[in-house]
Amino acid sequence: MTEVCINDWTELNEAFYENAWRPELGRYRSPFAFRGLSDASYPLIPTLQRLGGDYIALEKHLLRNFRKYALRHVVERDSFWNWLTVAQHYGLPTRMLDWSFSPFVALHFALANVEKYDIDGVVWAVNYMGLHQLLPSRLQDVLQAEGSDVFTIEMLGANIASLREMDRLTDQKFALFLEPPSMDDRIVNQAALFSVASDPRLSLGDWLSGYPEMWRKIVIPAKLKWEFRDKLDQIGVTERVLFPGLEGLSRWLRRHYSPRELGGTPRQP
Repeated sequence: MTEVCINDWTELNEAFYENAWRPELGRYRSPFAFRGLSDASYPLIPTLQRLGGDYIALEKHLLRNFRKYALRHVVERDSFWNWLTVAQHYGLPTRMLDWSFSPFVALHFALANVEKYDIDGVVWAVNYMGLHQLLPSRLQDVLQAEGSDVFTIEMLGANIASLREMDRLTDQKFALFLEPPSMDDRIVNQAALFSVASDPRLSLGDWLSGYPEMWRKIVIPAKLKWEFRDKLDQIGVTERVLFPGLEGLSRWLRRHYSPRELGGTPRQP
């Protein structure tokens, strides 16, 4: 397993920017997508699988009813991929997972729950550019024609009409990464990215174990969580920014003023 346990802030930055140099561009452009989890033992499984039961049969019903009952002005255009990304964004159980282009946004989510500061967190880093080289040739051709590293809903919609059609492209399982439309400030500020698997039964973590060169599991020790959280605040990666509006403000204030016991002394604001 490609796992890195962090010892300090310097090591964290080095892990975040490993392999970010792109000599063909002469720029630092990381090929990795990042996902933060408050518990390092949490698997990379989507909310659809977490439903349990016959979740495979439920997938189409969830999407159909979301589309039926959602307000029509929620989406800009009536396309399947637009509806799917909107559903994921608003919390419907889907086969998608949330990621970010920003390692520090992912770190925020690894540190967001102060009730889990007694256990190790994790930031997953997955090489989406490398994984896209494993896609069926039909999808690789789409990226090449657009000169893009990730998909958009327009690119997918013009070539794949549904999840069922994507499932049938090949017998080999795969996952692709798409950039959702900028439907609100939350998507923009979080530098959001979604992954979607070709099979609703696919556990991304299990599947990635067959491609150890494509990912890293960056473990954040519990003893460093408060330090890293305070440093994120200082560089402006907070709930107030990532969740614009009163909800984000309330989340930030609640977490910011949560006490930290240091030898019986409450943490000072």
